[in-house]
Amino acid sequence: MTVTEYVEKLPATQREIAERLLGLIETALPGRGAVWHGHPVWSLGPAPGKQAVCLVKAYPKHVTFGFWRGQEITDPSGRLQPGARGMASVKLREPAEIDDELFANWLEQAAGLES
Repeated sequence: MTVTEYVEKLPATQREIAERLLGLIETALPGRGAVWHGHPVWSLGPAPGKQAVCLVKAYPKHVTFGFWRGQEITDPSGRLQPGARGMASVKLREPAEIDDELFANWLEQAAGLES
């Protein structure tokens, strides 16, 4: 399955969220996306999951936008919630919750951590 196929199978609201995220992610990490462990992941290494930067994962009531080293990202908004092993993410229920400038900044920081 490709990232596009994953997104196309989502319900309408989740698909809209994912499509908006993909636009931001592809600007920061062009051509680095692949489906890994059942959901899209963007990595800087030679294979999916190697030097993983971020992920998009759909759940029944939200879409998670997460970062492997998210707890190292400076986030004055306080929206990134810490997870296991240094990860952090935000749960998105509506497309309007996407802040293009903030999320692009997170992506820039996250990619810099893996460079």
